[in-house]
Amino acid sequence: MVRLILQRLAISIVILLAVSLIIFFATVLLPGDPARAILGQQATPERIAAINEQMNLNEPPLTRYFLWLGGLFVGDLGTSVATGQPVSQLLSDRVGSSVLLMVAAALISIPAGVILGIVSALRRGKAVDNTVTGLSLVLAALPEFVVGIALVAFFSTTVFTILPAVTMRPPGSQVWDFPSQLILPIAVLVLVVTPYIARMMRATMLEVLDSGYVEMARLKGVPERRVIFRHALPHAIGPVAQVIAIQLAWMAGGVVVVEFLFRFPGLGQALIDAVDYRDVQVVQAVTMIVALIYIIVNLLADIVGILTNPKLRTGGDA
Repeated sequence: MVRLILQRLAISIVILLAVSLIIFFATVLLPGDPARAILGQQATPERIAAINEQMNLNEPPLTRYFLWLGGLFVGDLGTSVATGQPVSQLLSDRVGSSVLLMVAAALISIPAGVILGIVSALRRGKAVDNTVTGLSLVLAALPEFVVGIALVAFFSTTVFTILPAVTMRPPGSQVWDFPSQLILPIAVLVLVVTPYIARMMRATMLEVLDSGYVEMARLKGVPERRVIFRHALPHAIGPVAQVIAIQLAWMAGGVVVVEFLFRFPGLGQALIDAVDYRDVQVVQAVTMIVALIYIIVNLLADIVGILTNPKLRTGGDA
């Protein structure tokens, strides 16, 4: 089991290095002169030379890649050419804001999806099951921006005006100082993620409940609660962990759309602003952070899958 976990860790590191190569050279190969695009009408030979020196644009691409990669290992994400600030300082508050959104949405959507899936499986074919299945199918078919617009129309404009439609904060304050502004962005992420978890939990739970060992436990007179939580749930949670990982990984990218919709000051808004201003260092840093979140979440899901697999846990053949 330990060997499998170490293998997954090694594969994750290799994938992260490959992603760093793709991110760096994709930004390097963008058409046009980055220095001229950044300076615009204020481009002069002296300023262009200063930007080239600041961004190491005079060096060969491979040398620039290793300089950039070395900086990542020591926490140096470069300097924003649009603001002149270190990228790490520019993104520090934004990372915290985005992580707050994702963690809050995960803490709500994961238990909600698991509970809804279990309840739906235990009430198979009944009104509760049909309602959960129907709602999850509808919500799963809607993109996040449609869900967000619907919530804004319902709670901020047309029907009710009880929640703010955009995020506004005075200078020097944090987004969590205004909890009401977090409700709609978190609700969008929860409504988009929960249906997939609930549907997968229902499917795996039904399969486990129909298995031979669950039937044998019932024939032996084991209480139903113990059958569900001791025999069925541990075997059903492994495949669901993979779906949860996929949804949490999606959340790291989908938060860009949600943040843009609500003008939320997080990584997504920073990425959009950086693309507008051709701030390559910020684009690279944000993309790497999102990729790192993807890889960490999938690695954790692999570990959960290994730990919940009895054959791997006991050293048997997988």
